[in-house]
Amino acid sequence: MQWPKNILVCEVGPRDGLQNEEKTLTVEQKVELIDRYVQAGAKIIEIGSFVHPKAVPQMADTDEVAKRIKRAAGVEYRALVLNIKGLQRAEAAGIQKAKLTVSASRAHSLSNLNRTPEEAVRGFEECAAYAAARGMTLSGAISTAFGCSMEGKVPLEQVISVIEAFQEIGVKELSLSDTTGMANPQQVYEYSLRVKEQFPDVIWNLHFHDTRGMGLANVMAGMMAGIVRYDSCFAGLGGCPFAPGASGNIATEDLVHMCHEMGIETGYDLDGIISIGRYVQQLIGYDTSSAILKAGKSCDIVKKQK
Repeated sequence: MQWPKNILVCEVGPRDGLQNEEKTLTVEQKVELIDRYVQAGAKIIEIGSFVHPKAVPQMADTDEVAKRIKRAAGVEYRALVLNIKGLQRAEAAGIQKAKLTVSASRAHSLSNLNRTPEEAVRGFEECAAYAAARGMTLSGAISTAFGCSMEGKVPLEQVISVIEAFQEIGVKELSLSDTTGMANPQQVYEYSLRVKEQFPDVIWNLHFHDTRGMGLANVMAGMMAGIVRYDSCFAGLGGCPFAPGASGNIATEDLVHMCHEMGIETGYDLDGIISIGRYVQQLIGYDTSSAILKAGKSCDIVKKQK
């Protein structure tokens, strides 16, 4: 098996990690976490979301956070938006990369939006035109791409239909997101291989939750299929407010540790992100599921024994 020489890890903690926490961090704390993570090697970081504060109150201050972070050269600062108003807020805050999200599950999409997934994507045509006219870049996240608590396994053909809808509005970077933590390695391998073959011009990203303990195994399956871009979250925080039980992104320090043990480069300072992960636990007031924050690095254990 030929593993990739390096992968690109996007840190989604400031958005997907904090949006489901009972405790809302201050603007200063969020800015500090973002700036420290960039210093530790992040090349893509999701700083928050420009959504209605009543929907996700933990993200109500994203405008201020975006204005106060230190912009480092060569780093992509992106945010989630749900409509043209959110995109305009992102632009006003100096964010040039916005992510749109649509559920692949028809039942989930109809229940939440009263639209099919394809109709939901077409609803972003105004955003696509606005972004193109202003030199902004859009990416798309296809949530519940592997499974949905309302309808079970989501067929690959349904996912492909959503991909085609995104293609029609000009979005060329897409993420397959395991929002409910239902994906398994065989399914991830099959879906990833198929979409890479059928849509070779798309930049592919995978987003896993470790809800049932298969997050890193799913990353391995994705790498076997040739995907080299992954989302993860400091300390393994996370979950979706609109998908009950979908807790726990894969922890960035766990993913980076695994890759470094395998000789796969990530560009991250592992000790640096472990330190940040422990700081995050202090801020939120409890220990998280991160394996590395609990057990430490493999090499540290060997040193202690010697």
